Amino acid sequence: MATIAILGTMDTKGDEHGYVAKLIRARGHRTLVIDVGTDQPPRLEPQVSREEVARAGGLDFAGLLARRDRGECVAAMGQAAAVVLAALQAKGEIDGVISLGGGGGTSICTTAMRALPLGFPKLMVSTLASGNTAQYVGVKDIVMMPAIVDVAGINRISRTILGRAAGAICGMVETQIPAGDDRPIIVASMFGNTTQCVQAAKSIMEGAGFEVLVFHATGTGGRAMESLVEAGMAAGVLDITTTEWADELVGGILGAGPTRLDAAGKTGTPAIVTPGCLDMVNFGARDTVPAKFDGRTFYQHNPQVTLMRTNAAECAELGRILAEKVNAYTAPVTVLLPLRAISVISAPGQPFHLPEADAALFDAIRKHLKPGIPLVEVDCEINAPEFAEACARALIGHLAK
Repeated sequence: MATIAILGTMDTKGDEHGYVAKLIRARGHRTLVIDVGTDQPPRLEPQVSREEVARAGGLDFAGLLARRDRGECVAAMGQAAAVVLAALQAKGEIDGVISLGGGGGTSICTTAMRALPLGFPKLMVSTLASGNTAQYVGVKDIVMMPAIVDVAGINRISRTILGRAAGAICGMVETQIPAGDDRPIIVASMFGNTTQCVQAAKSIMEGAGFEVLVFHATGTGGRAMESLVEAGMAAGVLDITTTEWADELVGGILGAGPTRLDAAGKTGTPAIVTPGCLDMVNFGARDTVPAKFDGRTFYQHNPQVTLMRTNAAECAELGRILAEKVNAYTAPVTVLLPLRAISVISAPGQPFHLPEADAALFDAIRKHLKPGIPLVEVDCEINAPEFAEACARALIGHLAK
């Protein structure tokens, strides 16, 4: 028998949460109702009241209500609910969480769900689930299920959707995950233009007894990788593809935020870092590229993705950023430079071959990297076998220490 948290605004969605709770209990599980409403009295009696949630988050609940600012209430209760859920999970008092909501409820409850670890069952039935859910899911494994109709009563549509949702969360908590060969984890960043390098390095790391998790450097992938490192799940970082910083600096669509490359430093995790794919900034279809970039060098990766070559000034700044990020690392770290090409398409004869830009990048790294941090320069392209081996062997050496 598992305990499933029923999290939601029990003033406006109490009947619907009550329906789901009843179905879950019919499956033999316990429910823990947590109220995060801030308007009318709850329609479903909670085991954890809204006042208790607010106190857990350090909120002046009466003052919050007095200001009558719905946006402030939503943001504050989301943060407070995150504290409550994380504490319940850490103490082993809940085994899963489900919520139903519109805009406000989805914001509150997914904020709380993002405080839970990967693998912990979390299901959000939402009126917003058919659109862009990135701001709700973040880098966590929140399952978002479209409500189809508004969460506003039990009818022939909602009865089916909510019933399936109750079954889904029950199935999630009932499923036993088979044990695996849990070797120490190495996280690696990869792009299509660095695939050969990462795969070769991955093979070497696996041969040395590690499990390698590869993340696609598309913004979300970089943030997910950083979150795993920050959670202490990674033994080492094979950061071969730091391209997300080019998008972050120049204004592309695949930036991972200003904290990309920070997690290894914060956690003291051994790492290697290379300037993989810092030659490119990602945009959508060609007609979506901002007009201010007219005259730059572009490469049509596919009809939906247009790459723009970084210039020498941008590369110099990227080199400074990369070096200063690495300077904050406390565990062993090595920076490796593939001197002939930092991606497939920046090699000699390829459309992004721009030696002066690469030189600016490498010179900035050399200039700003703190003395004492190993800098290995390899006279080859990034996807050459010898570069992959240099990356893997450097990281294995750090881990051996």
